Amino acid sequence: MRNPWSTTLLTLSAVVLASILLLTIIRSFMTRQLDPKGCRMSYMRSSFVHFSDFDTEHTRFATKYNLHLYREVGVDEDARVKGVPVLFIPGNAGSYKQARSLASEAAWYYQSHISTRPEAERAAKLPFDIFTVDFNEDITAFHGQTLLDQAEYLNDAVAYILSMYHNPTRSLRDPTLPDPSSVILIGHSMGGVVARTMLTMPNYQANTINTMITLSAPHARPPVSFDADIVNTYKEINEYWRSSYSKQWGNENPLWHVTLISIAGGGLDTIVPSDYSSIASLVPETHGFTVFTSTIPNVWTGMDHLAITWCDQLRKSVIHALYEVVDVNQPGQTRRRAERMRTFKKWFLTGLEDVAERVLPHEEPKTLLIVEDSDNAILAQGERLTVRMLGHEDKPKAYLMPLPPHGGAEKRRFTLLSDQNDATIDVMFCSVFPPQSGQSAALFSMDMDLSGDRSGSTRLACKSAMPDLVTLPASKSNSQFPFEETQPFSYLQYDLEMLSEHQFVAVVDKATTNTEGFVIAEFSAVSESTVRTNLDLQRLLTSGMQLKLPASRPISMDIKLPALHSSLLAYKLNLASHGCGKKRELFQPLLRQYITDVYESRFFVNVKDADISLHGVAPYMPPSFRGKSPTNGLSLQFWTDPTCESPLDITLHVDIMGSMGKLWMRYRTLFAALPLLVVALVLRKQFQVYDQTGVFMSFSEGMNQCLHRSLAVAVLALTCLAVSLARASQASSPVPQSSLIRQSNATETIIDYTKNDLLLGSPDAFFWFLIPTFGLICFGICTLANWFILVITNIFAVLYGRLRSLPLRSEEARRTPAAFAVTTTRQRIITTSILLLLVSTVIPYQFAYLVLCIVQLATCVRAWRLTLDTNSDTNYNFYNYAHSLLVLMLWILPINMPVLVVWIRNLAVHWLTPFSSHHNILSIMPYILLVETLSTGRMVPRLSGSKLTYVTNCAFFVLAMWAAVFGVSYAYQLHHFVNGICAWLVLVHLSTSSALASVYFFAPMRD
Repeated sequence: MRNPWSTTLLTLSAVVLASILLLTIIRSFMTRQLDPKGCRMSYMRSSFVHFSDFDTEHTRFATKYNLHLYREVGVDEDARVKGVPVLFIPGNAGSYKQARSLASEAAWYYQSHISTRPEAERAAKLPFDIFTVDFNEDITAFHGQTLLDQAEYLNDAVAYILSMYHNPTRSLRDPTLPDPSSVILIGHSMGGVVARTMLTMPNYQANTINTMITLSAPHARPPVSFDADIVNTYKEINEYWRSSYSKQWGNENPLWHVTLISIAGGGLDTIVPSDYSSIASLVPETHGFTVFTSTIPNVWTGMDHLAITWCDQLRKSVIHALYEVVDVNQPGQTRRRAERMRTFKKWFLTGLEDVAERVLPHEEPKTLLIVEDSDNAILAQGERLTVRMLGHEDKPKAYLMPLPPHGGAEKRRFTLLSDQNDATIDVMFCSVFPPQSGQSAALFSMDMDLSGDRSGSTRLACKSAMPDLVTLPASKSNSQFPFEETQPFSYLQYDLEMLSEHQFVAVVDKATTNTEGFVIAEFSAVSESTVRTNLDLQRLLTSGMQLKLPASRPISMDIKLPALHSSLLAYKLNLASHGCGKKRELFQPLLRQYITDVYESRFFVNVKDADISLHGVAPYMPPSFRGKSPTNGLSLQFWTDPTCESPLDITLHVDIMGSMGKLWMRYRTLFAALPLLVVALVLRKQFQVYDQTGVFMSFSEGMNQCLHRSLAVAVLALTCLAVSLARASQASSPVPQSSLIRQSNATETIIDYTKNDLLLGSPDAFFWFLIPTFGLICFGICTLANWFILVITNIFAVLYGRLRSLPLRSEEARRTPAAFAVTTTRQRIITTSILLLLVSTVIPYQFAYLVLCIVQLATCVRAWRLTLDTNSDTNYNFYNYAHSLLVLMLWILPINMPVLVVWIRNLAVHWLTPFSSHHNILSIMPYILLVETLSTGRMVPRLSGSKLTYVTNCAFFVLAMWAAVFGVSYAYQLHHFVNGICAWLVLVHLSTSSALASVYFFAPMRD
């Protein structure tokens, strides 16, 4: 039992299986279900203006942080402000220079596009003054106080920025325009969270922020929960936003004028899970939404965590959208909130979403179309329009499609797909306009006479549908990726109810020379274009999905898969076409996978096989602000050539190997917390046996015995708990949004936003098997970590043995217990007092914890060296005790390291102001006392026959359960829980007279 290397065949088998599982997860994460990278590089000629006068008179952080203004060389090099203020906020360890891609695009776009427009069109536009902040690459993801410090500094910076526009010597703005009263914010990563924090700070000036765009920002929950301050700060910020948007009246809501757009990078972002970018639990859809870069038109690609700041396609979309919402005639420098939201939806959504607004119903007829009855094609009712070549004639040609009768029992819709744009085609919805001499010029802004001045013509009053045109990635035989630089497809879709006032659809071929291209338009029944499956996950796992689309089918078809909503699963899709016979295919199949709870769409061109993954229902995510669970699931929208008249076979199955990689991003923190379940159960077993037999077994032997029973029972109990929590989460009744608005201050009592914080964090009981899987992996990790610590201990023990005298003299063989201590009692008291004083004033307790880990390692090395020299049972007991506590402390060390890194980073930038947090000496004193006690060679007394043994037993059992249930969401609590256990062990050490008299458990060495 005392052998530190004791290993059974069962333990070895478990370690091998755990290693295989862990390596499979990591390999899957790195090699399977990978999105293609399609970002094009951006270029700029940057210069920065540093505002040295933004000093300590304006902010107390002036010596740590700096404010800069971007200027593009060759475009605008004047240091004075002149336009609309925009503030870029870098993220965790980010650089202020990350603003240059967006700022460069803003400068060039204004010069080349906006400044050349007619005066009336550019009257409300001015160039952007893009400011950026140098945080000295501060680390905000690990430290809540740093996040608050940055938010305070930024509010001071906003006040300073706005004050410059009031100063004629620093501003070139037209004095007839109102001075800006608000700043547009763009935040990357944690910079997006800092942006939201600004509105909750005491120094925030009301209405100085009304528009935010964040890039890969973890809004929903902190990336790691190792720091109490970051967890509590997130809680306070999110509660503020939720309660604000739950007010009954807009004038009671301090955020009523604020719009927030969260842009996520998708699967390529391996720094922050893109699930965390969702603001569905924070902001109603009237004020913001979450969109993925693969959704945004003409971007259509995922992005990693850094590429999202410089990707050329995305920066164009962001800057163009911001220029469209700008109105310098307003003090806030932007349009009204509803208009801003409408603009952002136009630029960032595909246009196929239910919330996408159509321009056509709100427009008046502006075109008078005159067509000849005989020459221009009027299709039969219900006939599909197919144009395989444009520009047959030397003049524009119109094709008229009569609208089906309204009011039928079956819903119908109009769809059109073309590889042309508005330069060669025009689509209008028309009604017959009776001849009214002299009035057409006044009623219509454009006449389109295609009659050739012949008699027998028809006059139509038309609305153009081109503002509603949706761009789709081109899908041709040579297409590989949706983000290729080719002319995109054009698509229109309207429900027939929206067209009730019209009689015809006019598709105008404006080409005057033969042009390669196609146009397909049709009216189809909604029931024919939608397939809803009742397939559940169990059936999908066992047999997959096989679906055959009929030969006679609409252009676009939607397959609804409501059961597929988890972000933990990936799928393989195969599409088999039966060819087009002798006909030439107009285009290759195009696939869009999408979910609607957040706006994530992914496109696949020329599709035959596709890797399907989504950011749907994810672990530990709070429920939606709407108060209802997502139910739409995954949808697959296909565009196929209907003229081929051949069936299409679709198969879908779960990609098990690809799904394993999805676990890594969602459960990384779990592998830091859950191993404490194993460590705590082993220590519990060790103390049980020690109190009963007087033998403190080795950690390895404790692992062997726990694997047989206690660990299996704990995993079984946790599995049942996970299933119960998932069912309880699903059973919670949804609350309509209207009731949330009526009950202004009751949001938290209506919706429990923490219900997914525990254990696996999954509201889906299907994933119960993850508990035994992760339990096995963590057992393997603990075993390997224990072996590694043993190796290190043995190496240092050998070195320690060589540094001292080789064999011990007879008088040293009978060394006293005090010989084990390397310092005197007085020295230890002085050292401990100085350490506690530093912790309470200058250094965080995490630094002291690191020192204690080193001291404990040294104690283990000396204990092992002495054990090898003496081969004494009591020395084996002490070594095994010290080693087990070292293992426990080393598992707590990762929880403390991030804050320590922040502190060291502050020292590196010469920010010597002490931390305002992490100076509680009670958070470290029990650790210090216990480690100091062990450094003198004291063995913990036995509690056999006493009821106090149950305290030790229960303490380690509760620690094990706490680590499993609360460890991921509240990892910082584990430090304090173990701190309490250390306090108890110190009391046990002091509980006997033998301990007080410094009677040590060292036997004399054998001769």
